[in-house]
Amino acid sequence: MKYYYQEHIAGYDRVKAEGHLAWHTVHNGKPFDDFPTREFLEYALPRLELAEARPRALEIGCGTGVGACFLAERGFQVDAIDIIPAAIEIAKKVAAERQLDIDYQVQDVCDLSSRGDQYDLIVDSFCLQGIVFDEERARVFAVVRARLRPDGYYLVSTAMFDEDRFRKEETVTDERSGLVYHRYADKGLIEAHTGIVYVELDENPGRYEGAAEIAGIWYLPSRRHHRPPALKAELEQAGFAVIYQGGEYGENVVCALA
Repeated sequence: MKYYYQEHIAGYDRVKAEGHLAWHTVHNGKPFDDFPTREFLEYALPRLELAEARPRALEIGCGTGVGACFLAERGFQVDAIDIIPAAIEIAKKVAAERQLDIDYQVQDVCDLSSRGDQYDLIVDSFCLQGIVFDEERARVFAVVRARLRPDGYYLVSTAMFDEDRFRKEETVTDERSGLVYHRYADKGLIEAHTGIVYVELDENPGRYEGAAEIAGIWYLPSRRHHRPPALKAELEQAGFAVIYQGGEYGENVVCALA
């Protein structure tokens, strides 16, 4: 199992078990339509020059479809993917109740083909943050470039480096590799130079690709927490032109093809 499945399986099992319709309704109690990226989408969409009368959109990491519903209700033809079947099951139910024609698929964006339909808009709803390694992120960016129309836009929302969680003076050295990590939040570690965050693993590490033993404790990679300039640089190096970056932490980005 890939390292990024564990958190999402557990998360959507909880959403379903507690009778919720979205991850954010569990964690902050807000209504389904009051989702974390809504303000960003409301800001960005009117400012985009979309050629089609009914533009095509792809949402990656769609969860239970909050963003996909938002786009469909505003006239977009929407395809949406997520890795967790339970999330897609709820998303399909919500879309049916709202009489929205959204094509949902269980799909890992890291395995998505570069061939296929092209889109005016590709929206990453806090998916990229959980894909931590360079080669995997490069694969995602390559797919986005291939599936985005020449005049299309790539919208990214991602968790960012949080100075309040960073324990600059608290370090952990892994003697085997010689790598030095900083404490991050309660039980996490971060590679300061890459922004890769690791969380302690309390089950068999053999189940997960990417599990790492650091100073005698097993961890799973969890997040890639960039600072704003690093995120902008990564996107530019991946072949995008960053035309907007905003949000409290610089977490919301609008890109076009460079």
